[in-house]
Amino acid sequence: MIKRNLLKRFIALSLICLMLPFAACNNAPSGDVVIEDENEETIASETETATEETLAETDNAKEDEVSERVILGDERFDEYLPILEGKKVALFTNQTGIVGNIEGGDHILDALLERDVNVVAVFCPEHGFRGTEDAGADIESSVDEKTGVPLLSLYSSDKTHEPAAEDMDKFDILVIDMQDVGLRYYTYYISMYYLMDACAKYDKEVMILDRPNPNGFYVEGPILKEDYKSGVGQLPIPIVYGLTWGELGQMINGEGWLKAGENACQFTVIPCENYTHQTKTSLIVNPSPNIRTMKAVYLYSSLCFFENTLVSVGRGTDTPFEVYGSPYLTKADGYEYAFTPESVAGATNPPFLGETCFGVSFASVSLDEISSQGINLSYLIDTYNAIHAKYPDESFWGTPDADGRYWIDLLSGSDTLRNQIETGLSEEEIKDSWKSEEEAFLEQRRPYLLYEE
Repeated sequence: MIKRNLLKRFIALSLICLMLPFAACNNAPSGDVVIEDENEETIASETETATEETLAETDNAKEDEVSERVILGDERFDEYLPILEGKKVALFTNQTGIVGNIEGGDHILDALLERDVNVVAVFCPEHGFRGTEDAGADIESSVDEKTGVPLLSLYSSDKTHEPAAEDMDKFDILVIDMQDVGLRYYTYYISMYYLMDACAKYDKEVMILDRPNPNGFYVEGPILKEDYKSGVGQLPIPIVYGLTWGELGQMINGEGWLKAGENACQFTVIPCENYTHQTKTSLIVNPSPNIRTMKAVYLYSSLCFFENTLVSVGRGTDTPFEVYGSPYLTKADGYEYAFTPESVAGATNPPFLGETCFGVSFASVSLDEISSQGINLSYLIDTYNAIHAKYPDESFWGTPDADGRYWIDLLSGSDTLRNQIETGLSEEEIKDSWKSEEEAFLEQRRPYLLYEE
């Protein structure tokens, strides 16, 4: 009993030492210490208080950390679940619809079903609901095995990319939650545009659960011209338009770009919190099979110009859109990096399959350097000049369509960029020619901004 009491008193004294300043602890007497029971109660009470204060400080630190993190629209259930109550809901989403963009987070479909939202269908964009199909591949509608919810493909074999009339009868409100990369030739926003247009026509509500745009910190590139609308460009916006989907949706509706006219869509945005257009974000899920890293997200604005030319962007390798090269280039041309495209998931028949391509790798270039470059035209200009000089009879740009438009024309929004490169204009001269359109767009988009520039 005596030993137990001594041990108890020793522990109590140790707690006092922890709570007092270091000097006071050094002055504590040695030997046996007699501590009355009421003092033990005081120590216990003070210890509890100190512990509670420490926990409170930890909680506050966690709250501060959460408050600094970008809160996505899909996390703000209190804001939008009341709007969905009693309604038949269709989703427009894919593998990127992870609530909060958090590792291990719920998919928006699961999150809504768990909260008893009546989700009746999911519209799916290019690459499908799971984001695994090749670029432009036909994907037929099906049923999600996990939830039993119908998956309605906007990339089926009919090639319209627009929702069927019978599908529009299935729901009351369309909820959009998908990660885009913020470039005009990235097709997800085009599917959103078609869905908004259909919702305006059939008197359906639209709600966007907003997400950051990973390329939302700048605006660059020429405006798409009417005669060059296609599956890789539908709106009169720059290549890098610097808007979240919530902002872009407001602009689509407000500018009268829908067939039904200005503000024809019943439209709601659940905005992000703690986000500005200078916020750099990272993606936890590949937005498409060949955009696998933040380097690829940033390089896409520059390297996508090579699509359907004599240059590969690395489809069929482990680093698509982080390299470029061509069988028409050699080490002697100054292109020492080499790769050989193979048939892989997401790129089953890549350009130059099985051929050695000499070119450039960005493996050693920092993410900050790449993100600061914006659209870099030197890659396109240099390879065009090198290949054209050696193979003047080869068509660097591939084959034009029935209207005489090359793929580069559809990507850039007109035939101007192609003609500028062919006539020998420098990157600086070409970019200078974009400035007036960029400035006009910045003013045009201003009324639709939800976040600080």
